Amino acid sequence: MSGQLREAIILAVLVPDLFAVLVLFAFVSGVYAAGLKCRLQTDDKRRAILKELGILGAITDKTFVGLFHPYCNAGGGGERVLWAAVEHFQKTAPNIVSVVYTGDTDASKEDIVDKVKARFGISLRSDTLHLAYLKSRHLVEDKAWPRFTLLGQSLGSMVLGYEAMKQLIPDVYIDTMGYAFTFHVVRAIAPSSTPIGAYVHYPTISTDMLNRVRDRKAGHTNTGGVARSSLLSSGKLLYYHIFAWLYSASLNRADVLMANSTWTKSHVDSLLKSSQNTPFSSTLVKTAKIVYPPCDTHGLENFLLEGRQRVIMSLAQFRPEKEHATQLYAMRDLLEMNPEYRNGANEVKLVLLGSSRNDEDAARVESLRQLAKKLGVNESVEFVVNAPWKEVQGWLSRSSIGFSTMIDEHFGINVVEFLAAGLIPVVHASAGPFLDIVVPYQGQPTGFHAKDASEFARKLDEALMLSPSSQLSMRKRGRALASEKFSTEQFVKGWDESWRELDALRSRRR
Repeated sequence: MSGQLREAIILAVLVPDLFAVLVLFAFVSGVYAAGLKCRLQTDDKRRAILKELGILGAITDKTFVGLFHPYCNAGGGGERVLWAAVEHFQKTAPNIVSVVYTGDTDASKEDIVDKVKARFGISLRSDTLHLAYLKSRHLVEDKAWPRFTLLGQSLGSMVLGYEAMKQLIPDVYIDTMGYAFTFHVVRAIAPSSTPIGAYVHYPTISTDMLNRVRDRKAGHTNTGGVARSSLLSSGKLLYYHIFAWLYSASLNRADVLMANSTWTKSHVDSLLKSSQNTPFSSTLVKTAKIVYPPCDTHGLENFLLEGRQRVIMSLAQFRPEKEHATQLYAMRDLLEMNPEYRNGANEVKLVLLGSSRNDEDAARVESLRQLAKKLGVNESVEFVVNAPWKEVQGWLSRSSIGFSTMIDEHFGINVVEFLAAGLIPVVHASAGPFLDIVVPYQGQPTGFHAKDASEFARKLDEALMLSPSSQLSMRKRGRALASEKFSTEQFVKGWDESWRELDALRSRRR
């Protein structure tokens, strides 16, 4: 072999490797430089925040807790968790400054505080609350990623996480919305003493989603076109397996994990186990701790349990996974079974209450209105969109049945509100409502479960046909269960235990 040929072969082998090394070096150097710049600016940014809040004293006297929640103004159950945590900090830890990373750039802090009061009855002070506005939230919207949505949104969240760190590197970082991929960004930029916590409302991917694709079942996360194709199903299953590993590696970057239900904990623990002994995990076997989300059970317990109207009430954000269409189909089947429910003394009405976050949600509401007309139930269905909490409470105080049809609802704070307010719940037989909420109390049922529209219709009819004494007994059992298991006090207790663990980690690492 000639010397020139040998040199050509050597170059052909080494140049790509050298190029890859240079690219990797440039990337690592860029991350390091970005992190260094953020860290060097941290003290000045903290002083600016304290000045804006009117707080005197040194920045070392304060603990800055970063709460990552890009949709903090959405008004759902996840937002109640966020604001209940902030309220708890304000009541018990005057040295804590809560920094909420939010993409709600169209709302001022005063607007958000007012909405939290109106929607949840939670009173916040502005003097220890800072909102760090993020401009890249569109990168975690569904519409930004029509294909490979899970991966796209997760990568988008990393950009959003970097923007958050540019705003301020906190002493403790807590994700309260489910963006685990941001943990890599925090680990890369924040000091090693910064502990990471997470409150997981639902895993981004779960074994249930994998099984649905494997079994080729159509649903919200698996379109009919994919379900009907063996090739597409195989490709999607491979994609899901790869993403599940990436997600589990991200979860393992957190120091403390809270889960909102038995179902969520089970899936999170399974994911954590799958990525143990990787470069992203610690040597310790991590598990999530169940911390049930807060429900204003006390505020709902004063409603009378007797004299309820024949109203079936749904309370859920108008998102596709909430399966509102199933409720309309169930209502059609119920009215076909019992035509007398359409009017007169036995009239039954379905009321769908929920928040609409954006144009996509608004369009979804309109399509549901059209579906109600198509099914011939529009006269028996009412939509109540973006109602203030007082109005929601009014419906809770007079409705008879609480209706929830979401499959694999991670928790179901709306179902807890049904129980506390004295409604008889009819819910999907899966996940949180099935395993944690609508469970027997003192050996007796607290509600009904179903899996499809026709079964829901039958269970709704059973609930409506209960004798007054049986209805009253079931309402009492449900209220007692909600009060003992899901009160704000119980949430605060669990949150505080996790917070103390995070704070102790920070102290040890400093």
